[in-house]
Amino acid sequence: MTMYQNKKIVAIGGGHGLGRVLSALKDYGCNATGIVTTTDNGGSTGRIRDCQGGIAWGDTRNCINQLITEPSISSMMFEYRFKGSGELDGHNLGNLMLTGLDNLSVRPLDAINLIRDMLKVDVNIIPMSEHPSDLSALSIDGEWVTGETSIDEMKVDLRRLDLVPEVPATREAVTAIEQADCIVIGPGSFLTSIMPPLLLPDIGHAIANNLNAKFVFVDNLAPEKGPAGRMTLKQKLQWCERSCQARKIDVVIGEENYSEIEGDWNCMNVDLASPNRIWRHDRTKLKNAIESVL
Repeated sequence: MTMYQNKKIVAIGGGHGLGRVLSALKDYGCNATGIVTTTDNGGSTGRIRDCQGGIAWGDTRNCINQLITEPSISSMMFEYRFKGSGELDGHNLGNLMLTGLDNLSVRPLDAINLIRDMLKVDVNIIPMSEHPSDLSALSIDGEWVTGETSIDEMKVDLRRLDLVPEVPATREAVTAIEQADCIVIGPGSFLTSIMPPLLLPDIGHAIANNLNAKFVFVDNLAPEKGPAGRMTLKQKLQWCERSCQARKIDVVIGEENYSEIEGDWNCMNVDLASPNRIWRHDRTKLKNAIESVL
């Protein structure tokens, strides 16, 4: 146990990036909390939402998968993906398990906690909202586009993002932010993973009001495609801060030369890449970088 593990860290985002941060912080156990985007409308998750409704479970399942430390029949079930030519082809059993619990009128957060207990995952996983909502984007030429997959494919730049309908944040997510010593956003898909939770007013206000916490942005190691790929890092930081009542990001962590923003933000230039996949963050390097902020 390190000297930092009594600190409370909240990480916010979507599946792959958030899962990587949480797996880097798994030694923190219940002092680490992930607040997960629930607006995905693609793949197995999108098909389930089309026929069953509810929040998107894919990002939550991805985070839990990255936190499983004891392989078991239960973990194999949770990660299993159907193959074949029928309607089940491409569906992930973990998504279906979470949907089934939701349909049994179990509160979405309680459904996640049941799965966490089954898989022995100590890190807290909280959906950004327990009410279904979709991401909607306004392009610079005045067109509204709804749905994460459609937004990622937009050929023009964006003016703003909204959630449709407006939904409340999960109250435990707000409480976790209020009590946090460090709040981490990123890495991940900027528009479709990082931004959706920040669009919830209660989450933006909670970040703005916790002035004791270090507010950290972890940059991607590889460029994005689509409209997010056409945004500068400065624009991304400004979008985040605008959603958080102009709360200043304390530290930007990444591998780039940040000379263009160094006058406005405190930047930490550090090696973060995994040795075998340079586009993916190394867990130990990421943990050390976050702890150096603490």
